[in-house]
Amino acid sequence: MKFVIAWTTRSGGSAAETEAAVPRVLALLSNWAPPGDETFHQFLARADGNGGFAVIETDNLAGLALTHYKFAPYLDFSIYPVLEVQEATALFGEAIEFRKSIT
Repeated sequence: MKFVIAWTTRSGGSAAETEAAVPRVLALLSNWAPPGDETFHQFLARADGNGGFAVIETDNLAGLALTHYKFAPYLDFSIYPVLEVQEATALFGEAIEFRKSIT
């Protein structure tokens, strides 16, 4: 299954707390490696420095959750399961035909 992950930095701390969190996140990230059962198609940072995005493929939802739990004190995550546009378009067509068949 493919997922788009979006993350932003947690807000609410003082400027000093936010400043201290950045080296901590970088240390965690430099010692972390993607699990072997996750394929990262894209791993992107936002140009404004407030987060990023990843396109990941995995069938291990628990492994995906564990990765995010490791960074949860510092980052807010949104995880979106996604389909390729061609597959979604075919499903939309099937759904339309179903609705048309019900009178």
